[in-house]
Amino acid sequence: MAGACTAGIDTGFVELGYAKVAALGVVQGITELLPISSTAHMRIVPALLGWRDPGSAFSAAMQAAALAAVISYFWSDVRGLVFGSLGALKRRDWTDWNLRFSLWIVFATIPIVVAGVLLAPMLNACNSPLRSLTVIGISCIAMALLLAIAEGYCNHSRRFDQINLKDALIVGVAQVGALIPGISRSGSTLTAALFRDLNREDAARFSFLLGLPAIAGAGLKEFHALWKAHLDAHAWSVLAVGLVVASISAFFAIWSLMRILEKFSSWPFVVYRGFVGVVLLVGAATGWLA
Repeated sequence: MAGACTAGIDTGFVELGYAKVAALGVVQGITELLPISSTAHMRIVPALLGWRDPGSAFSAAMQAAALAAVISYFWSDVRGLVFGSLGALKRRDWTDWNLRFSLWIVFATIPIVVAGVLLAPMLNACNSPLRSLTVIGISCIAMALLLAIAEGYCNHSRRFDQINLKDALIVGVAQVGALIPGISRSGSTLTAALFRDLNREDAARFSFLLGLPAIAGAGLKEFHALWKAHLDAHAWSVLAVGLVVASISAFFAIWSLMRILEKFSSWPFVVYRGFVGVVLLVGAATGWLA
Protein backbone atom coordinates (compact mmCIF):
# COMPACT_ATOMS: atom_id res chain seq x y z
CA MET A 1 0.00 0.00 0.00
CA ALA A 2 1.06 3.58 -0.52
CA GLY A 3 1.84 5.76 2.46
CA ALA A 4 -0.24 8.66 3.77
CA CYS A 5 0.56 12.31 3.18
CA THR A 6 0.55 15.09 5.75
CA ALA A 7 1.47 18.55 4.45
CA GLY A 8 3.21 16.86 1.53
CA ILE A 9 5.24 14.54 3.78
CA ASP A 10 4.96 10.76 3.61
CA THR A 11 3.68 9.72 7.09
CA GLY A 12 2.35 6.22 6.47
CA PHE A 13 3.81 5.06 9.80
CA VAL A 14 0.99 6.77 11.75
CA GLU A 15 -1.65 4.40 10.40
CA LEU A 16 0.45 1.34 11.28
CA GLY A 17 0.03 1.80 15.03
CA TYR A 18 2.32 0.99 17.95
CA ALA A 19 2.89 -2.76 17.51
CA LYS A 20 3.67 -2.62 13.79
CA VAL A 21 5.90 0.43 14.17
CA ALA A 22 7.75 -1.32 17.01
CA ALA A 23 8.33 -4.32 14.75
CA LEU A 24 9.54 -2.07 11.94
CA GLY A 25 11.69 -0.22 14.48
CA VAL A 26 13.59 -3.46 15.08
CA VAL A 27 14.09 -3.92 11.34
CA GLN A 28 15.03 -0.27 10.83
CA GLY A 29 17.45 -0.25 13.76
CA ILE A 30 19.26 -3.37 12.59
CA THR A 31 19.43 -2.47 8.90
CA GLU A 32 20.16 1.27 9.32
CA LEU A 33 23.71 0.67 10.52
CA LEU A 34 24.52 -2.53 8.67
CA PRO A 35 25.64 -2.15 5.03
CA ILE A 36 22.45 -3.78 3.72
CA SER A 37 20.06 -0.83 3.11
CA SER A 38 17.34 -0.03 5.61
CA THR A 39 15.18 1.45 2.82
CA ALA A 40 15.12 -1.87 0.98
CA HIS A 41 13.95 -3.65 4.11
CA MET A 42 11.37 -0.95 4.84
CA ARG A 43 9.85 -1.79 1.46
CA ILE A 44 10.21 -5.58 1.59
CA VAL A 45 9.00 -6.29 5.14
CA PRO A 46 5.77 -4.23 5.02
CA ALA A 47 4.98 -5.56 1.54
CA LEU A 48 5.43 -9.18 2.63
CA LEU A 49 3.27 -8.61 5.71
CA GLY A 50 0.60 -6.69 3.81
CA TRP A 51 1.30 -3.46 5.71
CA ARG A 52 1.45 -0.03 4.15
CA ASP A 53 4.81 1.63 3.48
CA PRO A 54 5.81 3.51 6.67
CA GLY A 55 7.06 6.33 4.45
CA SER A 56 10.31 8.16 3.92
CA ALA A 57 9.64 10.38 6.95
CA PHE A 58 9.79 7.34 9.23
CA SER A 59 13.11 6.19 7.80
CA ALA A 60 14.60 9.67 8.03
CA ALA A 61 13.41 10.26 11.60
CA MET A 62 14.96 6.94 12.62
CA GLN A 63 18.32 8.62 12.04
CA ALA A 64 17.96 9.83 15.63
CA ALA A 65 17.98 6.21 16.79
CA ALA A 66 21.09 5.52 14.71
CA LEU A 67 22.74 8.63 16.17
CA ALA A 68 22.11 7.48 19.73
CA ALA A 69 23.49 4.03 18.97
CA VAL A 70 26.67 5.28 17.26
CA ILE A 71 27.45 7.81 20.00
CA SER A 72 26.91 5.28 22.78
CA TYR A 73 28.93 2.52 21.09
CA PHE A 74 31.82 4.80 20.09
CA TRP A 75 31.56 7.04 23.15
CA SER A 76 35.28 6.97 23.90
CA ASP A 77 36.06 8.12 20.34
CA VAL A 78 33.34 10.78 20.37
CA ARG A 79 34.41 12.09 23.78
CA GLY A 80 38.05 12.18 22.68
CA LEU A 81 37.21 14.10 19.50
CA VAL A 82 34.98 16.65 21.26
CA PHE A 83 37.10 17.36 24.33
CA GLY A 84 40.39 16.84 22.49
CA SER A 85 39.37 19.39 19.86
CA LEU A 86 38.18 21.89 22.46
CA GLY A 87 41.44 21.50 24.35
CA ALA A 88 43.46 21.96 21.17
CA LEU A 89 41.53 25.12 20.29
CA LYS A 90 42.15 26.49 23.76
CA ARG A 91 45.88 25.77 23.39
CA ARG A 92 45.82 26.89 19.75
CA ASP A 93 47.45 23.62 18.84
CA TRP A 94 46.50 23.31 15.17
CA THR A 95 48.51 20.10 14.80
CA ASP A 96 46.42 18.15 17.33
CA TRP A 97 45.10 14.95 15.72
CA ASN A 98 41.65 15.18 17.34
CA LEU A 99 41.17 18.71 16.05
CA ARG A 100 42.36 17.83 12.56
CA PHE A 101 40.14 14.72 12.43
CA SER A 102 37.13 16.74 13.60
CA LEU A 103 37.75 19.31 10.87
CA TRP A 104 38.08 16.53 8.29
CA ILE A 105 34.68 15.23 9.35
CA VAL A 106 33.20 18.71 8.86
CA PHE A 107 34.74 19.02 5.38
CA ALA A 108 33.60 15.50 4.47
CA THR A 109 30.01 16.33 5.45
CA ILE A 110 29.69 19.26 3.03
CA PRO A 111 28.97 17.14 -0.10
CA ILE A 112 25.98 15.32 1.42
CA VAL A 113 24.60 18.56 2.89
CA VAL A 114 24.63 20.23 -0.52
CA ALA A 115 23.22 17.18 -2.31
CA GLY A 116 20.61 16.67 0.41
CA VAL A 117 19.31 20.21 0.08
CA LEU A 118 19.12 19.95 -3.70
CA LEU A 119 17.38 16.56 -3.69
CA ALA A 120 15.13 17.08 -0.64
CA PRO A 121 11.95 17.86 -2.64
CA MET A 122 12.26 14.59 -4.53
CA LEU A 123 13.51 12.43 -1.65
CA ASN A 124 10.73 13.28 0.80
CA ALA A 125 7.86 13.64 -1.64
CA CYS A 126 4.88 11.34 -1.35
CA ASN A 127 5.28 8.39 -3.75
CA SER A 128 8.79 9.52 -4.64
CA PRO A 129 10.08 7.70 -7.75
CA LEU A 130 13.39 7.15 -5.94
CA ARG A 131 11.60 4.81 -3.51
CA SER A 132 10.40 2.54 -6.29
CA LEU A 133 11.25 -1.15 -5.91
CA THR A 134 13.21 -1.14 -9.15
CA VAL A 135 15.47 1.75 -8.11
CA ILE A 136 16.10 0.22 -4.69
CA GLY A 137 16.77 -3.23 -6.17
CA ILE A 138 19.28 -1.91 -8.71
CA SER A 139 20.97 0.15 -5.99
CA CYS A 140 21.30 -2.91 -3.75
CA ILE A 141 22.94 -4.97 -6.47
CA ALA A 142 25.25 -2.15 -7.59
CA MET A 143 26.44 -1.58 -4.03
CA ALA A 144 26.96 -5.32 -3.52
CA LEU A 145 29.24 -5.39 -6.57
CA LEU A 146 31.26 -2.39 -5.36
CA LEU A 147 31.62 -3.86 -1.87
CA ALA A 148 32.75 -7.16 -3.42
CA ILE A 149 35.44 -5.36 -5.42
CA ALA A 150 36.62 -3.48 -2.33
CA GLU A 151 36.72 -6.70 -0.32
CA GLY A 152 38.47 -8.74 -2.98
CA TYR A 153 41.04 -6.35 -4.42
CA CYS A 154 42.13 -4.07 -1.55
CA ASN A 155 44.77 -5.08 0.98
CA HIS A 156 43.07 -3.75 4.16
CA SER A 157 46.43 -2.94 5.76
CA ARG A 158 46.04 0.67 6.89
CA ARG A 159 45.14 1.57 10.47
CA PHE A 160 42.85 4.20 11.95
CA ASP A 161 45.76 6.45 12.98
CA GLN A 162 46.91 6.59 9.34
CA ILE A 163 43.71 8.23 8.11
CA ASN A 164 44.24 11.57 6.35
CA LEU A 165 42.22 14.38 4.79
CA LYS A 166 42.13 12.67 1.39
CA ASP A 167 40.53 9.60 2.96
CA ALA A 168 37.91 11.75 4.69
CA LEU A 169 37.01 13.63 1.51
CA ILE A 170 36.70 10.45 -0.57
CA VAL A 171 34.48 8.76 2.02
CA GLY A 172 32.53 12.02 2.37
CA VAL A 173 31.79 12.10 -1.35
CA ALA A 174 30.81 8.42 -1.24
CA GLN A 175 28.37 9.26 1.54
CA VAL A 176 26.29 11.23 -0.97
CA GLY A 177 25.27 7.89 -2.44
CA ALA A 178 23.31 7.23 0.75
CA LEU A 179 20.67 9.68 -0.50
CA ILE A 180 19.68 7.14 -3.14
CA PRO A 181 17.39 4.54 -1.52
CA GLY A 182 19.01 1.12 -1.57
CA ILE A 183 22.61 2.32 -1.44
CA SER A 184 22.80 2.69 2.38
CA ARG A 185 24.99 5.20 4.18
CA SER A 186 26.87 2.46 5.99
CA GLY A 187 27.35 0.55 2.75
CA SER A 188 28.66 3.49 0.72
CA THR A 189 31.05 4.82 3.38
CA LEU A 190 32.32 1.41 4.46
CA THR A 191 32.99 0.48 0.85
CA ALA A 192 34.85 3.73 0.21
CA ALA A 193 36.93 3.24 3.36
CA LEU A 194 37.82 -0.30 2.27
CA PHE A 195 38.87 1.06 -1.14
CA ARG A 196 41.30 3.29 0.80
CA ASP A 197 42.90 0.06 2.11
CA LEU A 198 41.80 0.51 5.72
CA ASN A 199 41.46 -2.69 7.70
CA ARG A 200 37.86 -3.80 8.08
CA GLU A 201 37.25 -2.85 11.71
CA ASP A 202 38.84 0.59 11.34
CA ALA A 203 36.98 1.16 8.07
CA ALA A 204 33.68 0.61 9.90
CA ARG A 205 34.78 2.79 12.84
CA PHE A 206 35.80 5.55 10.45
CA SER A 207 32.54 5.21 8.54
CA PHE A 208 30.40 5.63 11.65
CA LEU A 209 32.36 8.55 13.11
CA LEU A 210 32.48 10.43 9.81
CA GLY A 211 28.74 9.96 9.37
CA LEU A 212 27.73 11.45 12.74
CA PRO A 213 27.03 15.01 11.47
CA ALA A 214 25.09 13.71 8.47
CA ILE A 215 23.04 11.33 10.63
CA ALA A 216 22.31 14.09 13.15
CA GLY A 217 21.45 16.60 10.44
CA ALA A 218 19.10 14.23 8.62
CA GLY A 219 17.27 13.39 11.84
CA LEU A 220 16.90 17.02 12.96
CA LYS A 221 15.78 18.09 9.49
CA GLU A 222 13.08 15.42 9.42
CA PHE A 223 11.86 16.21 12.93
CA HIS A 224 11.58 19.85 11.91
CA ALA A 225 9.58 18.87 8.81
CA LEU A 226 7.28 16.66 10.89
CA TRP A 227 6.83 19.47 13.42
CA LYS A 228 5.82 21.85 10.63
CA ALA A 229 3.36 19.21 9.39
CA HIS A 230 1.52 19.57 12.74
CA LEU A 231 1.39 15.89 13.67
CA ASP A 232 -0.93 15.16 16.56
CA ALA A 233 0.08 13.61 19.91
CA HIS A 234 -0.83 10.11 18.74
CA ALA A 235 1.46 10.37 15.72
CA TRP A 236 4.37 11.56 17.87
CA SER A 237 3.82 8.75 20.37
CA VAL A 238 3.84 6.15 17.57
CA LEU A 239 7.09 7.61 16.27
CA ALA A 240 8.57 7.61 19.80
CA VAL A 241 7.93 3.87 20.14
CA GLY A 242 9.75 3.25 16.88
CA LEU A 243 12.68 5.41 18.00
CA VAL A 244 13.19 3.63 21.30
CA VAL A 245 13.04 0.16 19.75
CA ALA A 246 15.25 1.19 16.83
CA SER A 247 17.90 2.70 19.15
CA ILE A 248 18.30 -0.56 21.04
CA SER A 249 18.35 -2.60 17.84
CA ALA A 250 20.87 -0.26 16.20
CA PHE A 251 23.32 -0.61 19.10
CA PHE A 252 23.32 -4.40 18.75
CA ALA A 253 23.62 -4.01 14.98
CA ILE A 254 26.89 -2.08 15.39
CA TRP A 255 28.19 -4.68 17.84
CA SER A 256 27.33 -7.47 15.40
CA LEU A 257 28.91 -5.65 12.45
CA MET A 258 32.19 -5.13 14.29
CA ARG A 259 32.32 -8.81 15.34
CA ILE A 260 31.59 -10.01 11.79
CA LEU A 261 34.24 -7.74 10.26
CA GLU A 262 36.76 -8.74 12.93
CA LYS A 263 36.28 -12.50 12.59
CA PHE A 264 35.24 -12.82 8.95
CA SER A 265 34.91 -10.11 6.28
CA SER A 266 32.24 -8.10 4.48
CA TRP A 267 31.40 -10.99 2.13
CA PRO A 268 28.24 -11.98 4.08
CA PHE A 269 26.86 -8.50 3.39
CA VAL A 270 27.83 -8.70 -0.29
CA VAL A 271 25.85 -11.92 -0.71
CA TYR A 272 22.89 -10.69 1.31
CA ARG A 273 22.69 -7.35 -0.51
CA GLY A 274 22.75 -9.10 -3.86
CA PHE A 275 19.98 -11.46 -2.73
CA VAL A 276 17.80 -8.58 -1.47
CA GLY A 277 18.31 -6.71 -4.74
CA VAL A 278 17.22 -9.70 -6.80
CA VAL A 279 14.17 -10.21 -4.57
CA LEU A 280 13.14 -6.59 -5.08
CA LEU A 281 13.56 -6.70 -8.86
CA VAL A 282 11.68 -9.99 -9.16
CA GLY A 283 8.98 -8.69 -6.83
CA ALA A 284 8.61 -5.51 -8.87
CA ALA A 285 8.52 -7.41 -12.18
CA THR A 286 5.96 -9.99 -11.06
CA GLY A 287 3.87 -7.67 -8.93
CA TRP A 288 4.00 -9.73 -5.73
CA LEU A 289 5.83 -6.85 -4.02
CA ALA A 290 3.48 -3.95 -4.62
